[in-house]
Amino acid sequence: MHRFGGADKLFLSAELKKRYVNKHIHSQEEQRMKVNQWTLGLAAIGLVTMPGLVVAEEASQHLLTALSSTTISGFVDTSANWNVGTGNANAPGIPMQAGKQDGFNLNYVQVTIQKPLDAQDNWAAGYRVDLGYGADLATFGTVGGANSGIKQAYVALRAPVGNGLDFKMGVFDTIIGYETFERVNNPHYTHSYGWGMEPTSHTGLLASYQLTELVGVSAGVANTTAPLINNRGFNGTGLGTDHAESYKTYMGSLTLKAPESWGFIAGSALYVGVINGVGANSGNTATTTATQNYYVGTTLNTPWAGVKVGGAYDYSGNNGVNGTVRGTHRNAVSGYVSIKATEKLTLLERVEHYKDSTDKSGTATTGQPSRILAVTSTVQYDLWANVISRLEVRWDHQADGNGRAFGANSAGAADRRNALLVAANVIYKF
Repeated sequence: MHRFGGADKLFLSAELKKRYVNKHIHSQEEQRMKVNQWTLGLAAIGLVTMPGLVVAEEASQHLLTALSSTTISGFVDTSANWNVGTGNANAPGIPMQAGKQDGFNLNYVQVTIQKPLDAQDNWAAGYRVDLGYGADLATFGTVGGANSGIKQAYVALRAPVGNGLDFKMGVFDTIIGYETFERVNNPHYTHSYGWGMEPTSHTGLLASYQLTELVGVSAGVANTTAPLINNRGFNGTGLGTDHAESYKTYMGSLTLKAPESWGFIAGSALYVGVINGVGANSGNTATTTATQNYYVGTTLNTPWAGVKVGGAYDYSGNNGVNGTVRGTHRNAVSGYVSIKATEKLTLLERVEHYKDSTDKSGTATTGQPSRILAVTSTVQYDLWANVISRLEVRWDHQADGNGRAFGANSAGAADRRNALLVAANVIYKF
């Protein structure tokens, strides 16, 4: 409410007050018309010019039209970690958990500004920008180890080809994986070893096409498999050596969904994807040979309402460096169970087996045990609106029989084959 000052009370008549109130309850169109009349009066006495007036009016209308479908959303991701036992100098290589032992953490904050493609428009156009802050963004790698910046930013387009051919050009998330970087969309607080093997992001062009209601395909080309924005795969400007300037990363995927006639399996999905190119899945680490990433994942409905199961297989490997170093590879198999017990309570389980080959020196390529078994149990109970609240227990077990890889004794040397993590994860989404 506007509060009139003392001078206003003395000089504003009842009629003027009435006009003042009416001015603030007029529709937007009426206000625009009044502004036009006022500006026309200014133009008549030479204070403004008509060309400038017309341009300003058209610009404001164009801006309002362009922003009419833009949405803003995001989330704030926090956690509290407790690594059971003393001495955690040698922790399991769980993605995005380094430095989070035994304390409270601001994991990541993201604000998303986007205009989605209009489903009814054959020539639709839009965009998406994800702005982030937090230690997790440095692991994601689009900003070269920095804790703030752009995670994803692309222009989205649709061409009227068949059922509609959709494009993304710019920086977009990788096309493979059962899990996602953002915990707000992930089944668990911690991520799987399989997720840690996958590329996180690409700078390039991605095309997607829905062949039928049940079959979708995508194909793309990018600078590298590495996430660093605008990176290159040829010598002198980024990753890799001995590559031509035309060297690029290529990717493709296929999605199949079960039809309604398949009973309780209806709506289940099978996903297959492959990425081949130079790069690494975080930072700007030099890799001189092409790396192949293969992924197969599925989510299955069950006869029990609210119960879903899933599975994923990840493989990452290369053929060695110029024939002098033996090629390396990693693979991970993960199984998932989700039980929606009540409207607010969800129980989630993940079991995974990770296997890492050894390089020429006989050590694991990641500096971790060559085999790891991990079990993650998560209870999610949504007490507050727009809040995801989780309690998670994770057990990682060294399964290769080669000494001890976890924990630390008084001298700092690893002294355990098992690691236990208890974590609370609270996320507010808006």
